[in-house]
Amino acid sequence: MGFRLLFFIVFLFIIELYAFQAFKTILKDKWFLISYAAISVAILVYIVYGFFSFDRSVGQTKQTMFVMGLMLVVYVPKIVLAIVLLTEDIVRVGTSLVSYTLYNVPRNEIMPSRRKFVSQLGLGLAAIPFLSLIYGITVGKYNYKVIKQRIFFPDLPDAFDGFTITQISDIHSGSFDDAEKINYAIDLVNEQNSDLILFTGDIVNTHAKEMHPWIETFNRIKAHEYGKYSVLGNHDYGEYVTWSSQTEKDQNFKEIKDLYGQIGFELLLNEHRLIQKGEDKIALVGVENWGKNFKQAGDLNKASEGLTKDAFKILMSHDPSHWEYEVKNNEKHFHLTLSGHTHGMQFGIEIPGYFKWSLAQYVYAQWAGLYEHLGRYVYVNRGFGFHAYPGRVGIMPEITVIELKKGME
Repeated sequence: MGFRLLFFIVFLFIIELYAFQAFKTILKDKWFLISYAAISVAILVYIVYGFFSFDRSVGQTKQTMFVMGLMLVVYVPKIVLAIVLLTEDIVRVGTSLVSYTLYNVPRNEIMPSRRKFVSQLGLGLAAIPFLSLIYGITVGKYNYKVIKQRIFFPDLPDAFDGFTITQISDIHSGSFDDAEKINYAIDLVNEQNSDLILFTGDIVNTHAKEMHPWIETFNRIKAHEYGKYSVLGNHDYGEYVTWSSQTEKDQNFKEIKDLYGQIGFELLLNEHRLIQKGEDKIALVGVENWGKNFKQAGDLNKASEGLTKDAFKILMSHDPSHWEYEVKNNEKHFHLTLSGHTHGMQFGIEIPGYFKWSLAQYVYAQWAGLYEHLGRYVYVNRGFGFHAYPGRVGIMPEITVIELKKGME
């Protein structure tokens, strides 16, 4: 722990040193530089204090989210700036070695000075993540997008051709700070007029009480003809804080499970329901959380007990790694899996239909949108809320509407 802390401090010192050099190269005003240095030190002290004062018995709070947001807003741009100046230093050192070795230039004359243009370029590039992160905090986190996805299945029961499903995921109610925006999102959900609505977990960050101010708001989600169903997410188990006793943790878990019912959703705990339309049926299967690197409470066999391979099945499983490791090649053939969890890391680049990138893709094989394997699909919702970083850049909060179609695309 001591070595890691020392490494972190040295890393930040180098970043700050490069940032100061960039401003010093461009601006010669003494008082500006003194003010900049003083503000930088104050921010660093505040961030370090915020991290060291984190209380694991409480978990994430508005204050810890502010600290995380401030750290990203300040240091991501400075890291970009440092990379530019470090590149310049590598060139400067290389040029100096060539001058000294090949041309016998005196040592006190070989090192070229830092160029003002490079510092300006570095600051210009640093402004991109700076402004993006500010936008993500002020606008992006509530910039809801309704994404519509049509999926074709040759063996879809006839009566379900054109059947629509609204999916929401990862509410993280403990992070909300704008009732007007949340009510707007609920209106968007209701406007879709889907046949069925599914919620794929993470109703809170940790504590059941986080949802209490929002129960009335989410009760505004209207009844859907074929029901409202949900499953648990990894945050619903209270795994990320220190509890005073197992009894307290168990009580919180019970209260979190009750929350789903309080907003009108039937919680499926490793079980399934048959959805009937006309003479046809499909199976809705809901498992508890199963993640490659998170809690593995999901029991696919138990949840699908009694279902045949030929039965058309929609699986709700919070973590998409479950699809990758247990579902996509399962002999029972789960036609469509709906997941969430990744949030697309709330930061990335998306050009719909052409390009998408996020750090999430280096952790999850399926991290946002629709994926297919041998006629089996998983859709990963980008999340309704936000967590840790109080914003979204490029990867916007999502309300998904999926239309089931019979036949081949």
